[in-house]
Amino acid sequence: MRTFNYTITDEVGIHARPAGMLVKEVKKFASNITIVKDGKRADAKKLMLLMSLGVKCGEKITVEIEGTDEEEASVALEAFFNANL
Repeated sequence: MRTFNYTITDEVGIHARPAGMLVKEVKKFASNITIVKDGKRADAKKLMLLMSLGVKCGEKITVEIEGTDEEEASVALEAFFNANL
């Protein structure tokens, strides 16, 4: 399993548009990808679960990636977060 931490820099956090973009990016990978915030977990492939975390600007999340393409997914998702969130 691969994990990385990220602090959200988008002014409004993970709201509808970036959450939708994240779900689209995550669905490219076979691995299970989970976003964790304050002990709450959400499958990153499910938009409503992701938005239910209520992640705001300045909050820290952990991204957990487990599966056959976890290395590739980790690199791609870190780049995605840096560019979009």
